[in-house]
Amino acid sequence: MFFSLRKMNAVYLAAAILMMAACGPNPNAKKLDTATEGTIRISVDETYKPLIDSEIKVFESLYPKAHIIPSYKPEAECFKDLLNDSARMVIVTRDFNQQELEYFKQLKIRPNSLLLAWDALALVVNKSNPDSILNMEQVRGIMNGTNTDRKWQLVFDNANSSTVRYIMDSINMGKPLPTNTMAAKTNPEVVDYVSKNKDAIGVIGVTWISDPADSLSMAFTKQVSVVKLRADNGSDFVKPYQAYIGIGTYPLKRGFFYCLKEPYHGLGTGFATFLGSYEGQLVIKQFRLFPARLNVVFREANLK
Repeated sequence: MFFSLRKMNAVYLAAAILMMAACGPNPNAKKLDTATEGTIRISVDETYKPLIDSEIKVFESLYPKAHIIPSYKPEAECFKDLLNDSARMVIVTRDFNQQELEYFKQLKIRPNSLLLAWDALALVVNKSNPDSILNMEQVRGIMNGTNTDRKWQLVFDNANSSTVRYIMDSINMGKPLPTNTMAAKTNPEVVDYVSKNKDAIGVIGVTWISDPADSLSMAFTKQVSVVKLRADNGSDFVKPYQAYIGIGTYPLKRGFFYCLKEPYHGLGTGFATFLGSYEGQLVIKQFRLFPARLNVVFREANLK
């Protein structure tokens, strides 16, 4: 009897040890990232490559254990990545649309988004082109092909880009682009094409020509001329400078958003918080976008 009891106690002890081991930490379990540590992939509208490269550099210098891996592509492809779980966050020029929100609602997921800044599109022409001042009536004519002043070669970065979507929705009001419209694949290629073709007019993101500390940005402004535009109710022709974007004097203005799908407060949330923080907004300000999360005060100045 004594032997049997001792044997039974040994069995119970072994079972208890196994249960404790099962309840303990699993060394093979995947560690969740945190707001300041881990690795995630994001998809970014290629228009914002110079800006987001700088944002990531600053963020990772503050949090050395954090690693953001960006993929730069057309805006439509960014949202596809978010929907099929290839990216946890996208940085784009629009908020979620109703169809996307309904999709997430069916999955019982609550996505998050925020307007980070006001951005703009810049029109660029060849240095030898005398037409570097346009009103919005002329711009609409160029974009829908009805302009009869001269024959323009319209150049975009990509057929699925945010620049094409903006022009189609906000300028052409659904009308098609001219049949001779060209897609040059990237913003640098748009600048290169325009610099070599006198009748070309390119549409690019303003961040590509806005960083005075970036040698590539400065090289672009030397290759092409940035067009001055006058809004429909405006009196002045202005370039896409930061103040004109902020007060709405420059007409080709659009939003700059992050859209996040994260089931917990991980690194996506941490990077999103940084983008809206004082430090992240200062980087945005450097690239001549108008920060939406900073309290910016305009003051009149008398120049003598």
